[in-house]
Parts: sequence; C-alpha cells; structure tokens
Amino acid sequence: MKIYDYIILGAGASGLMLAYRMASDAFFDDKSILIIDKEKDKGNDRTWCYWEKKKDEWETILHKTWNTIFFGGETFQDTIDISPYTYKMIRSEAFYKSLWETINTNPNIEFVQAEVEDFKDANKVKVVTSKGVFQSKKLFNSIPNSSFLDQEKYPVLQQHFVGWFVKIKTDAFDASVATFMDFTIPQKGNTRFMYVLPTDKQTALFEYTLFSKDLLEFSEYENAIKSYLEEKNIKDYEIVETEKGSIPMTSYKFSKLNTKNVLNIGTAGGWTKASTGYTFKNTTKKTKVLVSFLKSQNDLSKFSRHTKFWFYDLLFLDVLANENEKGAALFTSLFKKAKTETILKFLDEETSLLEDLKIITSVPSMQFIKALTKRMF
Repeated sequence: MKIYDYIILGAGASGLMLAYRMASDAFFDDKSILIIDKEKDKGNDRTWCYWEKKKDEWETILHKTWNTIFFGGETFQDTIDISPYTYKMIRSEAFYKSLWETINTNPNIEFVQAEVEDFKDANKVKVVTSKGVFQSKKLFNSIPNSSFLDQEKYPVLQQHFVGWFVKIKTDAFDASVATFMDFTIPQKGNTRFMYVLPTDKQTALFEYTLFSKDLLEFSEYENAIKSYLEEKNIKDYEIVETEKGSIPMTSYKFSKLNTKNVLNIGTAGGWTKASTGYTFKNTTKKTKVLVSFLKSQNDLSKFSRHTKFWFYDLLFLDVLANENEKGAALFTSLFKKAKTETILKFLDEETSLLEDLKIITSVPSMQFIKALTKRMF
C-alpha cells in the first residue's frame, strides 16, 4: 500500500488553503500529498469576511470591500469609518476555483472523492474511507470531532445563522456600508443580531445570527429576516441565494486531540476565533506558520500554542454562557467606549497589553470579575 507523506482530510477553507500553500512551495515538490473529501466542487457554500489594513494575497478573488461599517445597539448606534482597515468579502466558489487551479498543476498532489469513516495514528496514520484505506506519515484533519461537546470545563456556544441574498428592483441599498452587528432586533433571552452585506445598490446578504447554545427551528431564522426586511421597508424582493451554518464557539483545548502524526486544523483544530466565530483570517495566518513549521519540525503535537487571547476568549464565553442575554449590552459598550481600530486589532490578536486594557475597561466589569473568580477558584 502506498504511504503518502501527507494526507489532508477535507477540502474546505483550511484543508484547501494548506494544500495550496504546499503546492506553492518548492519544499513540497517531492512530497506525496493526498486530499480526501466527499465532494470537490462545493460551489458558493460559504461567505467569508475579514478585515485587513493593506492589500493581501486574496485581492484578486474579493467579491466586495467596505471602508465603513454600521454598529447598532439600543443605547448606541454609529456608522464608523474603519480606516486603516478594509472589511473584505470572499465567496467560496471563487476561492475554491482559484486554489484548485494551483493545486491541480502539481502532479504530486492527488484528490480522492470519498467519505471519511475513521482514522487512527499507529506509527503510520491509517484513514478508512468509503473508497478504501489510505496511509500517510502525517495527517491534517479539518473534519470536526464532536468530543469537545461531551465536557463541561469549557463552555460551547454556537454561532448559528441563516442568510438570504436578496435582490430588489430599485437602487435602495447603500453599498458603501456593511452592517457589522445590528442588535436592535428582539433578543429573546439570547445574543441575536442582523448582519447585512450590500454588494451593490440592488443586492445584499441579510443574515440572522445568534451566539447561543441551542439552534432554532429553521422557520424562526427566516421569519426574523422577513421582519427585518419589513422594518427597513424592503417589500418587493427576490431571494436569489441562501446559506446557513453553525460554527462552534469554544476555548476547548483542541490541541489535546493532536498527536505526533495528526494535527487538527481549521474549526476542527480550534482555529475559529472563539469569541466571534471568525475563521478565515486566522486560517490564512495558521497555514503559513504550519508550512514553515513542517520544514523543520516533525512532531505535530508541538504546533499549537495558547496565548493571552485564548484566556480572554474563555472569560468572554463564560459570561455569554451564563448570561446569554447580556451579549448585546457587552458589544454595545465595547463599540461605544473603545476605538474601532483597537477592537479590530484586538480581535485579530495583535494588541499590546496596554491596548488589551483599553478593551477590557470598555465592557461592564462585574460579569467578567465573576467569570475570572470562578476560573481561579
């Protein structure tokens, strides 16, 4: 049986980005690489957004950018110029197509369309699929393992959402402003907001999003979007596309699941920003670091590192898990008192201790003191 140097499970954002970086680096030209996924052509199954100060490697596939965002809360609302940052949007179909074009030029990278049933690390990694068994020296897994749900030490919330791409007949949307969070909708005991991305004057993505433990009936998401559109006096519209998702938000130590030969990546590896659900920017960073790591290191269990931001996220999730209805007030206080540039830098995990302090003092302290005390004692 052929033993691959690397097997990548999953051809979503993290798996494909890692394969793309390997395909673009001469170090991996003599390495045998196999990608396994149940489907290769995923189409527009995802919309990813992130913020960046300058042009970056994804510039040619950006679907839309904004220099201004709107934040809406009951006690504070503002349209904010986020310079020097730009808020960027990528549709997954363009992303997949671009990366596959590079990957497909490398004869040392293969793809097998199959369902992954199991994998085990026993000196060599054995992957059992619907198309047979494959072996490798190293495995990168982006298929989430639900074991983190069966524990109570680290709270698990979900960022769950349903989105409608809406088309109207008049030029009614302001395509220069992205609604980052609008908490003026009914909270119903949770953290709920609308997320709106106008791509032109007649087209926009309206996404009803929650940070909470439990999912809703599908009709509740759709009814909330309908109500929001009615409130904005948008009546004659066509739903041209839909999307839905549920992203785990947790500070669970996913590194526990890694071994010398197996590394979990993407959401499966804890690469999702626990306090926000954003994954794309972190995956861009992590895959670069991982490729560099592979050139000098052999033990994959040594790749993951926890930082101060892991602990900040843990306390934030402790607060939201215990008092989920307080989320709107927390975010509103943050955007009201702190500079947006500092907030975005903090969420990118690039702030200094002094900047961290500015963020920490911008949110109501009592809930976080309770969470900190509980964690310490």
